[in-house]
Amino acid sequence: MSNRALKEVAPKGPDHITPQWKQNAHTIQKFGTVIRSLPIGIDEQKRTQICEQLNLMLADTSTLRDLYKKSHWQVGGPTFYQLHLLFDKHFGEQVELVDLLAERIQTLGGVSVAMAHDIADLTRLERPPRDREEVPLQISRLLEAHESVIKNARALAKKAADLGDDGTNDILVSNIIRTNELQVWFISEHLVDMPLVHAG
Repeated sequence: MSNRALKEVAPKGPDHITPQWKQNAHTIQKFGTVIRSLPIGIDEQKRTQICEQLNLMLADTSTLRDLYKKSHWQVGGPTFYQLHLLFDKHFGEQVELVDLLAERIQTLGGVSVAMAHDIADLTRLERPPRDREEVPLQISRLLEAHESVIKNARALAKKAADLGDDGTNDILVSNIIRTNELQVWFISEHLVDMPLVHAG
């Protein structure tokens, strides 16, 4: 390309490389709605029902995820090292579940809840105090949260199956329920009163 041609296609000043970051526009989809026509074999009304319930599940799972991170940071005592690592592992697994749920909502044509203040408004889980608590209470809070998530996941899995949404049913059964059940097993064992040195 000649020098003359280069000059003709080159930007004409600094405005061409300045980010246009102060922009305003209308939203493209309201929260609580689904795309009307979507070729996935589930009608708008059914997808609306499922997305509403999935957003509640997403809010609860996001809250449980954060409860694990709070516990990871604030755990103490003789089992600190084991629980510190375990809580962080469970946090990472809950992060994956959050992503699965959010993407399922979007796949169904809905809008997934995303921001912390919106999650706090929607979650059905009890809000923990800001204080640092003893380990047995931390674990009890986690187990109560798991129980709520599992119960609601079972009910929603059945509803999804009844509405013909096998994809949502599969995510709830294969991922949400099974992961939460396994995490319950791992942390509930820390509340069993077992002798450490001498057998009873």
